[in-house]
Amino acid sequence: MYRLYTRAGSGGFVVEAAFELAGVPFERIEVVKGVEPAAEFRTISPLGQVPALVLPDGHAMTESAAMCQLIAERHPDARLAPTVDAPGRADFLRWMAFLTSVTYPALLREYYAHRYTTDAGGIEAVKAAAVAEAERSFSVVDAALEGRDWLAGAHMSIADVYLLMLVYWHPEPAKIAATWPNLERVCAVLRENALLKELNVSHAMW
Repeated sequence: MYRLYTRAGSGGFVVEAAFELAGVPFERIEVVKGVEPAAEFRTISPLGQVPALVLPDGHAMTESAAMCQLIAERHPDARLAPTVDAPGRADFLRWMAFLTSVTYPALLREYYAHRYTTDAGGIEAVKAAAVAEAERSFSVVDAALEGRDWLAGAHMSIADVYLLMLVYWHPEPAKIAATWPNLERVCAVLRENALLKELNVSHAMW
């Protein structure tokens, strides 16, 4: 069985969503924030960060996007991603890479600004720049969603759920509806998904 090390409100949300949407059983292991993890966990996640995943064969991996793509590939019937030869495949790869390389790290800089400067007096400037970068990326995605229901192809993919998670990491999520109508439109549909709604009970993303 898969073993997922995670905590509420973390990037583990989208990995849990991938398992739930695919109907794949997994063991959820809570990693308490602010408490030094056990040495065993450090062998799984060298940075001591969640999520971290141990596969049924004992192989360990980090990086939430990689986990989501692996689950999608191993369980194609769940349609978490367009197939390799599907028209939406290029968009799927593009947006998964964009969200993880642009939006996700920008939001991390907002929440963990102290990691990105050696100047204690510069923390607020780091936060401000981080939010501006995240919002710039949201504008790009919002424009791409004009006239389409989902980021990749005709069906919801795990890339859309990844976007949902990042939207609710914005320090002022209420700003989304007023500023990026296409993001809000997609997120509104996802918020009503029964599995995601149930998952939100423990993660309190929205």
